[in-house]
Amino acid sequence: MKEWCIAAPSPEYVQRMEDVLEVYKRPYDEKQPVVCIDEANRQLIGEIRTPRPVQPGQTALYDYEYERNGAANLFMMFEPLTGQREVMVTERRTMIDFARCLRYLAEERYPDAEKIIVVMDNLNTHSLASLYAAFEPEAAAIQNSKKMI
Repeated sequence: MKEWCIAAPSPEYVQRMEDVLEVYKRPYDEKQPVVCIDEANRQLIGEIRTPRPVQPGQTALYDYEYERNGAANLFMMFEPLTGQREVMVTERRTMIDFARCLRYLAEERYPDAEKIIVVMDNLNTHSLASLYAAFEPEAAAIQNSKKMI
């Protein structure tokens, strides 16, 4: 059977895939939560005409025309071993925005964690170096050394 999305996985890809699969095998540990992070860009739209409300036997009707109200980035943070998830909405998806997401995890969501195991893709902004782009070196180093692996 041929994989439709990866013709021939590289050794680096296989090694990284095995690392992620090993992370998912770990038992739950509240001191070392596993958190998956990814983002999606969404267009914000508004109705031009008031939708027709639901009536018995009919669904609501919405016009195909809409007003564009910009866009927003959604950072999804998901803890697979507990099923908990949160969304952080930002205007963009820069390194600074990603660093703020990591800081939220470390300081507000998991303040008592020894380490936070973060699973993320290899987008150029998804890096612990983002902490140094966003915060003073001392604060970035503390968060990096104590919280994120």
